[in-house]
Amino acid sequence: MSSEVTHYNAVTRIIHWVSAVVIIGMFAVGLWMTDLSYYSTWYKTAPHWHKSVGLLLAVVTLFRIVWKCVTVSPKMDGSPLERLMAKTAHLFIYFDLMVLFVSGYLISTEDGRGIDVFNWFTVPGAGALFEGQADLAGFVHLYAAWALIVVAVLHALAAFKHHFISKDNTLRKMIGVS
Repeated sequence: MSSEVTHYNAVTRIIHWVSAVVIIGMFAVGLWMTDLSYYSTWYKTAPHWHKSVGLLLAVVTLFRIVWKCVTVSPKMDGSPLERLMAKTAHLFIYFDLMVLFVSGYLISTEDGRGIDVFNWFTVPGAGALFEGQADLAGFVHLYAAWALIVVAVLHALAAFKHHFISKDNTLRKMIGVS
């Protein structure tokens, strides 16, 4: 009898899929809200929700990284090159998420105000740490978001390739079915 792990655990799967949906939604809302006019009813509401969800996603992502370090994951399928590419993509996704969280925080707190998370609590603001902080952080935030979406699409395409072409269990491991 083998004790090898064949699927990701339920916590990992839930965090993965919830994060995927939230990231796609945050990207869409982020692009949409940059075109809001001052007179739009969403002008203050959309950024408030974007920041709140972003900070909650940051906490979930930090938990996800710790959880990944303390739980066993199934062995990756594919060639050595595919496994290297998958590990590189995963590391990039985590790194890029951290860049998004930090840059979003720097944009939002340049004026010294904290970030109200759904009016439950306030994350203190750092204030202006360097000249042009909001503009530079905004530039980084935009391009990091696009990079995350591009890599996430490649990640999904790779999962479909494994499922439909290689016919291995890569996608099934994250869905939780045999």
